[in-house]
Amino acid sequence: MRILLLGANGQLGHELLRALAPLGEVAAATREGALADGGACLAADLADPASLAGALRDARAELIVNAAAYTAVDRAESEPELAGRINRQAVAEIGAFARASGARVVHYSTDYVFDGSATRPYREDDPTGPLGVYGRSKLGGEEALRESGVHHWIFRTAWVYAARGHNFLRTMLRLGAEREELRVVADQVGAPTAARWIAEATATALDRGTDVGSGTWHCVAGGRCSWHEFAGAIMAGAVRRGLLARAPQVLPIASAEYPTPARRPAWSVLDASKLEAAFGIQSISWREGLDAVLDEIAGQDPARS
Repeated sequence: MRILLLGANGQLGHELLRALAPLGEVAAATREGALADGGACLAADLADPASLAGALRDARAELIVNAAAYTAVDRAESEPELAGRINRQAVAEIGAFARASGARVVHYSTDYVFDGSATRPYREDDPTGPLGVYGRSKLGGEEALRESGVHHWIFRTAWVYAARGHNFLRTMLRLGAEREELRVVADQVGAPTAARWIAEATATALDRGTDVGSGTWHCVAGGRCSWHEFAGAIMAGAVRRGLLARAPQVLPIASAEYPTPARRPAWSVLDASKLEAAFGIQSISWREGLDAVLDEIAGQDPARS
């Protein structure tokens, strides 16, 4: 199978490049036309319709995996056109191309399509209600892909992090080395989910789900925690592995004490039972995922932790 991977330099795309390799010939595409290691690849800038169309045409893919997205949640409030172009219109173009060429599409969405007012884990068919530009643009992408009529799988995920890239884990490790005290939001709850696990779950689904039709699934780690609890677990795990000499004090604060341009959902817990039912994929706990990523950063064998 020939696979086009869009967004191959992102934290999820980087992991997908490895996870998808056993399934076929992977043609990677990045905005710059180069991989993080300097190797050449296809150029696909989702902000540029001509660039995207060229990559789709040149790849001649049977499967298009879209890991590219506009993810700057706060900046999206002042760049709604760009967020909409990348997260909604480009996805519509991918869907239309794939429908015409007979390809399938795997696409990733987010907990931000919900308003965060629930009191139980969100199911895939629960009403959506994004709070800001980013969430609306991602929901628009979901809707555009469904409306295209292409065979598609949408995986919603949340609180994604990895050993590389810009994410909460990396920020906490940097600040933990610089400061004696950190103040972290404690009234937003979700399930931190490692990009590597999402990539491996995607590959497993593709391997097992040859007869599964179009649909939307929640692809997240098990359990739940606040950002404050996640930060505390990061610090403790980093100290155990020698990534930090000592753990700073991590103090809980309310979201109102850390104002941002975009509102965040207070509740981002997603129910992943439908993913298990369709593909036999069981979510790992968020703590297990964190341990694996910290082991990766520390260069340790997981059996040693």
